[in-house]
Amino acid sequence: MAKTKTRSRGGNWVVYIIECSDRTFYTGITNDLARRLAQHNTGRASRYTRTRRPVQIIYQERCISRSEASIREWAIKSLSRREKEKLILERRIDVPFSPME
Repeated sequence: MAKTKTRSRGGNWVVYIIECSDRTFYTGITNDLARRLAQHNTGRASRYTRTRRPVQIIYQERCISRSEASIREWAIKSLSRREKEKLILERRIDVPFSPME
């Protein structure tokens, strides 16, 4: 049985920052934050986070499209660590993580 891809409607994209076990940051985008966090924590999301588990979501920002999310992801990745920390503190989410509905 072939996998079927479900198309995401606008507004479902999220830019996120996770903090890895070594206290480094990883920034990414997804249209299913809970699934993506589970993938990071099982080593199936990225090479970078695979050896830095467990990870936790420390920042999330909703975007209206994949294009907007990709542009914002690039902008966040271009920030220094200090600038990322400031961004995170300004829009801190509570832990434990609860994905946006």
